[in-house]
Amino acid sequence: MQLTIQTPEFDQFLEIPKSLGDWGDDEFFEFCQANRDVRIERTAKGEIVIMPLAGGYSGFESGEAFAQLRNSAIHDKTGIAFDSSTGFRLPNGGVRSPDAAWLRLERLRELNRRQKEQFIPLCPDFLIEVASPSDRFSGLHEKMAEYREVGLPLGLLILPKTRQVEIYTLAEIRTLESPPSVSADPLLPGFQLDLSLIWDTPF
Repeated sequence: MQLTIQTPEFDQFLEIPKSLGDWGDDEFFEFCQANRDVRIERTAKGEIVIMPLAGGYSGFESGEAFAQLRNSAIHDKTGIAFDSSTGFRLPNGGVRSPDAAWLRLERLRELNRRQKEQFIPLCPDFLIEVASPSDRFSGLHEKMAEYREVGLPLGLLILPKTRQVEIYTLAEIRTLESPPSVSADPLLPGFQLDLSLIWDTPF
């Protein structure tokens, strides 16, 4: 059957597998696999969040953040970078998909093959979210607060429109105004997110 979910931006038709049942982890994974053309998250309260496909600027900005993180991870070799299509099942039951995320290899190696094939049952060690024009600031802040509450060591919320970066750690939340770059030291030594192409896209 089909379910129509109204969002502020569009109507999206979602294929619902007959076996969805009680929305357990396996069923929710199947639901997301049946609707690969959209990003779907689940909050800790069980609310389903449907996110539209990114526009040109947003896709470039989040892609640039992931590309830099991936390049750093390849050279560092202590962890793995994941893009926005990866779901993480958080300790509170929510399933989230940051624009870019990094996990230490030692944590990933503790998981079995099935856990790695489905939503990764861990909170990332480091993540980046890039705000798009359609994002609600309240929703973004709730999402970052959720990451922090479940133990995220370091998270960056990039706000291209205002050229701000919000840095979330377990100890504090602080805001940088138009920084040229931002560091992930000492968690990911040597990683500097160059923001020049995000502040001033080449097109």
